[in-house]
Amino acid sequence: MKKLLLLAATTLVMALVLCGCGSSAGDTGSVVVYNWGEYIDPETLDMFTEETGIKVIYDEFETNEIMYPKVEAGATVYDVICPSDYMIQKMRDNDLLAEINWDNVPNARQYIGAQYYEQAKEFDPENKYAVPYCWGTVGILYNKSMVDEPVESWDILWDDKYADSILMQDSVRDAFMVALKRAGYSMNTMDESELNAARDALIEQKPIVQAYVVDQVRDKMIGNEAAIGVIYSGEAIYSQRENPDLEFVIPKEGTNVWIDCWVIPKNCNNKENAEKFIDFMCRPEIAVKNFEYITYSTPNEGARELIEDEDIRNSEIAFPDLSQYDDLETFTYLGEEGDELYSSLWEEVKSK
Repeated sequence: MKKLLLLAATTLVMALVLCGCGSSAGDTGSVVVYNWGEYIDPETLDMFTEETGIKVIYDEFETNEIMYPKVEAGATVYDVICPSDYMIQKMRDNDLLAEINWDNVPNARQYIGAQYYEQAKEFDPENKYAVPYCWGTVGILYNKSMVDEPVESWDILWDDKYADSILMQDSVRDAFMVALKRAGYSMNTMDESELNAARDALIEQKPIVQAYVVDQVRDKMIGNEAAIGVIYSGEAIYSQRENPDLEFVIPKEGTNVWIDCWVIPKNCNNKENAEKFIDFMCRPEIAVKNFEYITYSTPNEGARELIEDEDIRNSEIAFPDLSQYDDLETFTYLGEEGDELYSSLWEEVKSK
């Protein structure tokens, strides 16, 4: 009975930490972090706890669309989250974010490049809520031993020569981005005729797609299970390390330039600890550890200087000169109407 009571008490304490109940929730000595899968070096979490004494309670999500309703519902209360650009705008518009006290994150002010804060103004106009963590592009990863012709356009994803050897992102905005850019449209369009055309193109393509996946694009391409895949640039860097036959290209029609940031939810229990966590992750020697672990481009200029491999430090995939490309865009939040429209069209694609 004592063991059962102890187990029940432990479960209750954990529930109070995660759900924000109890009068001392803000004094738990913890920080609850919600991040993308495999998007941080676990060793840095241990280092943070060892230095600060603050326990990290860590949870992961696979897409922005999975993350948002969980945060909005508030069943689990997080202190730090790492959403993407357009989702940060949605969270801000719906009053879900707390303003960051910049005096508590001096490393973020000192080491994050000014151009990334400028980019963040597209979804955080006054730079009140978001600290850039990673950025990159979306492009095509292809296997040189399986693909003969030059890869320059999104068109190749519709070539039935590669039937059952094409991987698409299982994400409404990413999938529609490919079809919209291929047709010369903005990936933030609300024009129903353009969106219907993109839907029809995705439905046309579907029979030759091997799978709609997210993280598995990397593993399948490394394992020679597919010839072509839509992938984030950071995943491309890792993939090339593991399989030298793989090449990454930004299609000529343009693509998405994305940025993921640390934010603090308005209902957090441990804001001071959250700011300590963000500041720690912006320390150059910590940021470079995370870069080397996840291979996604860092906006931390101090960290980039610490990258020992010159080829990686100057990589056109990790740190591309974006002025060399046309029609690059960042996702914007399109409102509830846009969410519903894109989701309904995506359901049509997936149901065919």
